[in-house]
Amino acid sequence: MDEIDRQIVMCLGDDARRSLADLGGEVGLSTSAVNERIRRLVTNGVIRRFTIDANAEALGLGISAFVFVGLAADADETMFRAVAANHPAILECQHVTGNWNYLVKIRVASLSDIESFLNDFKQRRLIARSETMIALSTVVEPPFRPRRTGP
Repeated sequence: MDEIDRQIVMCLGDDARRSLADLGGEVGLSTSAVNERIRRLVTNGVIRRFTIDANAEALGLGISAFVFVGLAADADETMFRAVAANHPAILECQHVTGNWNYLVKIRVASLSDIESFLNDFKQRRLIARSETMIALSTVVEPPFRPRRTGP
């Protein structure tokens, strides 16, 4: 990966819908050369997906919360990770140090949805305890990518 590849990734990060001709003009390459570089960046795993930045509040998901999770003693951690990776409310999930096992960022429509979220994991016997912090406002947030709730 060279400096031109980095420039292409940065340009796509700002707007993934930019035309190949526009990208080429920005980095000084032909449309076909930019297309080939993007194809290579995808193949090499540098670019993992092309996505959108949706307005979570406009989609009815106005509550952002952070949940510290303590796994149940008999929890299957692989199962927890699989459920977390596919849960539509979860935006981020980090394995952390300290008194908790994971820190999870969620976006939901209501406070009762936070309770439902926690109950879902507790009923599956994946978490034993949690501590939830609700965000009052957001200063910086990565792009919001809505996730499907079913197949």
